[in-house]
Amino acid sequence: MKIIIADDHAVVRSGFMHILNFQHDMEVIGTAADGLEAYDLVAKLRPDLLLLDLSMPPGESGLIATGKIAEDFPETKILILTMHDDEEYLFHVLKNGASGYVLKNSPDEELLAAIRIVYEGGTYVHPSMASSLIQGFVKEDLVGIETDPFKILSKREIEVLPLVAKGYGNIEIAEKLYISVKTVEAHKSKIMEKLQLKGRPELVEYALRKKFLNF
Repeated sequence: MKIIIADDHAVVRSGFMHILNFQHDMEVIGTAADGLEAYDLVAKLRPDLLLLDLSMPPGESGLIATGKIAEDFPETKILILTMHDDEEYLFHVLKNGASGYVLKNSPDEELLAAIRIVYEGGTYVHPSMASSLIQGFVKEDLVGIETDPFKILSKREIEVLPLVAKGYGNIEIAEKLYISVKTVEAHKSKIMEKLQLKGRPELVEYALRKKFLNF
């Protein structure tokens, strides 16, 4: 199977590349440092599987990239690699199109098993987190769409929100996302309106609570 690794740390990319290339049935055909690079590589190389870090500051996050890649290149399976053992992360990466979720402190054998399971069309979730996944889907049904920012906000608004919360100005955000300043202002206004926030302090508090600052 042909694999791309996306992680913001070069030493991590190198380490995982060594582990995977040592396997008789795996070949790393490219590496990326953030979500944008991962998307471009997937578009160019069309791998069987993308091993994708969830948090890659200051570049595009794995969560955002997951949604884009899953939608545009559904033939590429996505396995999330992260330090976060939080049920919200687990729930939303799977909702966004990932096929699995492995913690970075997992043994090599678990990572390799997860890759093979996902490649064959399965879904891999660590047994200790399976109950959280079920609770997440049940909770969504009970609470409804109104409380879920991933359903309230558009994909672009989800990209803009953490940048605003981190203190980036309109021009900086426009340059990062390759959109106009007016478009950034429009997205900020929509975010505040949809989430019923009254100012940047409330937006920062919201971003912290929902862990958007990890994006």
